Amino acid sequence: MLFAWCVSAAAQDYAGRQKLRAQSNELRKEVIRVTDGVYVAVGYSASNVIVIQGGGGSIVVDTSTDPAAARTIRTAFGKLLGLPVRAIIYTHSHPDHTGGARVFAGNDHPEIYSHQRLLEAVPDIGRAGRDGGDQFGMALPDSLYINAGVQMEYGRVTPPTREGYLPPTRTFSGDQLLLTVAGVRLQLLYTPGETADAISVWLPDKRVLMPGDDFLRAFPNISPIRGARLRIPEDWIASLEKMIELGPEYVVPSHTRPVMGGGAARAALAAYRDGITSILGQTIQGMRQGERPDELVQHVKLPPDLAGNPYLQEFYGSVEWTVRGIYADREGWFDGNATTLYPLPEKDRAAKLVGLIGGPDQVLARGREALAAREFKWAAELADYVLANDGANAVAKRIKAQALTELGERQINAIARNYYLSSARYLLKDLPPQ
Repeated sequence: MLFAWCVSAAAQDYAGRQKLRAQSNELRKEVIRVTDGVYVAVGYSASNVIVIQGGGGSIVVDTSTDPAAARTIRTAFGKLLGLPVRAIIYTHSHPDHTGGARVFAGNDHPEIYSHQRLLEAVPDIGRAGRDGGDQFGMALPDSLYINAGVQMEYGRVTPPTREGYLPPTRTFSGDQLLLTVAGVRLQLLYTPGETADAISVWLPDKRVLMPGDDFLRAFPNISPIRGARLRIPEDWIASLEKMIELGPEYVVPSHTRPVMGGGAARAALAAYRDGITSILGQTIQGMRQGERPDELVQHVKLPPDLAGNPYLQEFYGSVEWTVRGIYADREGWFDGNATTLYPLPEKDRAAKLVGLIGGPDQVLARGREALAAREFKWAAELADYVLANDGANAVAKRIKAQALTELGERQINAIARNYYLSSARYLLKDLPPQ
């Protein structure tokens, strides 16, 4: 019985990792026929590329990460990409959507469409390790890497580059732009969500919606950990409402696979809207009752009818990060506890705590006990108390690295997994083998 319990507990520990591995199937390479004249290449790059066939050429929606990926995708499309390319549409400014434009444009000189706000997009500030590299696992070996949540990889094979980017030639600043390209009627709809410059592409005659990154098969990344500002949830909800009102038969996101069939498409969009709405509402309600972030994250969860929805699994965004981001955006850095108005410097606090516990050796002993008890967050924190004043302490580094590795291996969230495991490797990088 004890053996069976241990096996069951171990399986439960790694259930998130198994779900993340299964998510890789969603990202497998395939050119998918959505409906007559609409095809999407999934899994060949960090983002999808969509081809809309017209009477006198093609329209390309999003262009992949870089020229190498774009060439591979162009080959995969083959004759489905009818030449010339008459238009390229950027759903938003992120480089994984705009980095292969030069390859798809070739010598065809297509119009390149975007919202005006794309030209005003300000790069995220970030810092070393928080510019996206570690969350995407760029430095992880293949043996530790699974995926990046809504993409198989970004920057691991081909370093990020802007060599394939082409600036827009035609922008719009309102809520929509109506146009006809190669005989195909399109509506470009301003739908801010993951970015402030986001647009969705709507084909009214085919009932096909291309929402960019405003809809994915994963909980949205509303509050990024890589040094970016909160993506405004109210804007995201309003954009999803606009999409739902269209009544699409097909939804073709720029990451993960398309949703086919009107009932399934509308249900998926509605669940996405309802998930964001629920977390926003619960968080604001708790804030009005005076709760602080650490209190909020204990109970703000997706309701049971949404928690199991395949489009709201936390492969990419995190409910807890969203709660903390909403709090910080509305309340600022101060949590209302007067003690934290002018807190002790980290080094001073750590030195006092280490002294209370009995010195560095005792703290590290408690850290090893925490590892043995599978209290990995506490083990990492104890190691931090020592490292705050002794950054070269090898024992503390090993304890923290082991704790972070254990935490990473238990994650369903690819960003958290990649960041934990990358941080662990940095701690061990200069240490001699044991």
